[in-house]
Amino acid sequence: MILVTGAAGSVGRHLVRRLADRGVEFRALVRDRAKGRELGCDHVIGDFDDPASLAAAFEGVDRLFLNGPGAQAVDGEQPMVRQLGAVIDAAAAAGVERVVKISVWHASPGGALSEGAHWELDRRLAASGLPWTVLQPSGFLQNLLGPGAFTPDGQLIGRYGDGAISHIDCYDIAACADVLLTGPARPGETFVLTGPEALTDAQLAARVAAALGRPVGRVTLAPDALATALAGQGAPIGFARDLADLFRGAAAGALADVTTAVPDLLGRPARTVDEFLADNLAELRKSADQRGS
Repeated sequence: MILVTGAAGSVGRHLVRRLADRGVEFRALVRDRAKGRELGCDHVIGDFDDPASLAAAFEGVDRLFLNGPGAQAVDGEQPMVRQLGAVIDAAAAAGVERVVKISVWHASPGGALSEGAHWELDRRLAASGLPWTVLQPSGFLQNLLGPGAFTPDGQLIGRYGDGAISHIDCYDIAACADVLLTGPARPGETFVLTGPEALTDAQLAARVAAALGRPVGRVTLAPDALATALAGQGAPIGFARDLADLFRGAAAGALADVTTAVPDLLGRPARTVDEFLADNLAELRKSADQRGS
């Protein structure tokens, strides 16, 4: 049986749907019953900060999908390190035979936001004795559907300067996790997952415009301006500066490479930006046009 953490997130929802459609035995770890009912699958109530609930969640489990929401550092501590570290410990105690973990591209010691946290967690997983595989995705296309993607008049907020991003659909991330959880094991391997092409913000705005059938401009926020704006909105200054550092790296091309990991794992091309926009057009319109034209 597979235990799915982060089941309500952008990747987890796709993975849960795939496993359920194929009749794979799994359960989702959720914090409350309402979330479990919303997912509509077998689930167990648990909390990353409650070791007893984690031990109960692992009963009968032999494979783990390890994912969780990134969390803002509190007093210099990244809660995600403690929380997902507790899941790793519980998995080791339960004798789990396979772990597939979602990490981030360019995880590094002391890295901004979740980059540093994932660097610690990836090494903790490697030292746990558990057979592991790590997925490091590029930027999520699903970010276009969330708050902060567009200005009130429906223009794309560009934060990456001229740096291209090889955006990936979370559908493909979930599909790769599915293959690694249910197919032949690939222990000790790390896969950098990207879409099939890298686009600048200007190119992405043009694709969005074609999907929406209306002009879409872009408003570019330089990293320093972004940090100032976030701090002005009440974000902790450390968080704002870390986010600005991430955007500086992207502007310099840190997320521009395109890998073959998705087609290698899935036996098909990675989904394109145009396919994603077409399949999520209603949500895109809501995100881009709810306060716009």
